[in-house]
Amino acid sequence: MPRLDLDAIDIYRRGIDPLAAAGKVGALLAQFPPSFKQSPESQGYLDALLQRFRDYPIAVELRHRSWSDDFSSTMSLLNSHQAALTQIDEPKFKVSIRQNQLPNIPGFYYMRLHGRNAAQWWKHDKSEDRYNYLYSADELKPFAGTADAARRLVKKFYLYFNNHFASKAVVNAVMIKDQLGEPIMGAYPKAFVERYPETASIVSTDMSPQFAGN
Repeated sequence: MPRLDLDAIDIYRRGIDPLAAAGKVGALLAQFPPSFKQSPESQGYLDALLQRFRDYPIAVELRHRSWSDDFSSTMSLLNSHQAALTQIDEPKFKVSIRQNQLPNIPGFYYMRLHGRNAAQWWKHDKSEDRYNYLYSADELKPFAGTADAARRLVKKFYLYFNNHFASKAVVNAVMIKDQLGEPIMGAYPKAFVERYPETASIVSTDMSPQFAGN
């Protein structure tokens, strides 16, 4: 288990402190790979990391199932630092973390949707190939329901799409905003709607001066 690089952490903190002071930092994300399994050593590492960033709202993305197999210990550690467990959607494998989608702290909720491209998740020519996935409207509905319920229980709600291949994250973002009754601001190129007809009834393609900013 590697030790914290305190010099690198201090440099990073100095870099984001002006943003935090200006109220431009919503939450930090500490993302760990599936190889980061629950153990006394990894819990100690995570505890030290969260202590180092105690002045910031921080979300922790864990991917290995061992963290949900001992969910009580995981929640105890995160809650002691008021850190949010990042709720994720990705292809489910034997080692994938199991989640209940519930907020674990009242401060904020953090969700990341990575897509479900199981065929290219581990075997791909380029790393971005694994995110080549477009959620359907029906696949998004459960997340919209979760988002609507969770945002009533926390002060802030963050939802990110990481299926960024060919702008599919943008497509799904406007789709779920529509399902949540949120306004869709701005105008989109006609080529965008032609490629993704799912958005035709959702977004505006009016590129007149008031939308173009001229």
